[in-house]
Amino acid sequence: MELSDAKRLTTAYLGLGSNLDDRAANLLRALKALRDAGLRVHALSSIYETEPVDYLDQPDFLNLAVAVRAPRIEPFSLLKLCLDVETRLGRERLIPKGARTIDIDLLLFDGLALDGVRDGVALTLPHPRLHLRRFALAPLAEIAPELRHPVLGRTIKQLLDELDDSASALIYAG
Repeated sequence: MELSDAKRLTTAYLGLGSNLDDRAANLLRALKALRDAGLRVHALSSIYETEPVDYLDQPDFLNLAVAVRAPRIEPFSLLKLCLDVETRLGRERLIPKGARTIDIDLLLFDGLALDGVRDGVALTLPHPRLHLRRFALAPLAEIAPELRHPVLGRTIKQLLDELDDSASALIYAG
């Protein structure tokens, strides 16, 4: 029996990161806020400790990937929810790519490729730097290794294996 479109669950993959204050607690608070907003956690990676990229003069990050599901959600609404959670949890955008209490990136959304703007919010799917970032690919490969990048056609595991990024991404022991 096939689910009707109204009951079909959309799957999105989010990358969460934190490098200020209690990094692990920040990740857990963000996960709780996403669940409280009606998203169902379908899969959750380990927490990884990763080195900063681009802007290097900041503390190491804790990162994880989560697959979330919800009926009738669309990508711009999900992005707005992620941005609202960041704001509620104290995210300040003082330095581009700088330190932050929480960062929630929409990495993939049901195999969709999209580049658009709605209500002043720009969204590109898949995330435009996903395939270049070990801190995003390592946790994502843990929960969805065979998931295909909708533009590049490669699996997440293939992208990770082929990555030319020397930054470390090690499972966090706490």
